[in-house]
Amino acid sequence: MHERYLNIASTPSVAAAQARFGSAAQWARARARHSLDEADPIGGLGAAEQAFIAARDGFYLASVSETGWPYVQYRGGPPGFLKTVDERTLGFADFRGNRQYITTGNVEANDRVSLFLMDYAHRQRLKIFGHARIIDAAYDTALAEQLAVQGYAGRIERAVLITVEAFDWNCPQHITPRFTASELEAALAPIRDEMDALRRENERLRHAAKANGQHEGDPQA
Repeated sequence: MHERYLNIASTPSVAAAQARFGSAAQWARARARHSLDEADPIGGLGAAEQAFIAARDGFYLASVSETGWPYVQYRGGPPGFLKTVDERTLGFADFRGNRQYITTGNVEANDRVSLFLMDYAHRQRLKIFGHARIIDAAYDTALAEQLAVQGYAGRIERAVLITVEAFDWNCPQHITPRFTASELEAALAPIRDEMDALRRENERLRHAAKANGQHEGDPQA
C-alpha cells in the first residue's frame, strides 16, 4: 500500500517539486516498484493497521469543496469509535454536532477523503486515502447500530463508510510526543504507588520516633 499511496499523491506538480529540490530519483525508484493502473490489486488493512486504528480516540479527516478548497476536521470519540468493517472498509457513527455539514456536503460532490491517525505518545502516524459514503442513519438502522459506540452519549445522524484506496505509515522524525490523560495516568501510576509507599514509611518512622522520645522522657520510678 505504500507505493500505491505514493503514486496517488505524486501528481505532475509534486514530481516537478521533487525534481527542483533533488529528490526525484529517490521517489522515481519507489514509484517504479509499483505502477498504478486498473489492474493493480489493492491490498487491505493488515493486523498492525487494524490494531492501530482500534486504539485511536480521534483522527483528522480532510475533504475538498466544489471550489477546490480543502477542509480538515477533527473527529474524536472513545478509543475504537473508528471501526474496521473489513480490511478495505472503515466506518464510524456521525453524531449530531454544530450542524454545519461541511464534510457531508463536500463528500456528496467529491467522495475522495484523506485521514491522518496520530499516536503522539509513540510517535506514529497512519495516512489513508479513501472514498467516503454517508448514509442517513434512519435509512440503515442496522449499520448505525453496528457503528454505534456503547455507552457514548450522542444522537447518531449518519453512518460514514470509507473505502480504503491506499495507506502509508509516516516518518516519526518530527512528531512531538504528547500524552492523553489516560496515558499519563497509566505512566504515572508506578510513581504514585512509590510515593504512597514512601509516605506510609515516613509516617511509620515518625510515629516510631515519637514513641521512642516519649519512652526516653518518662520519669524514673
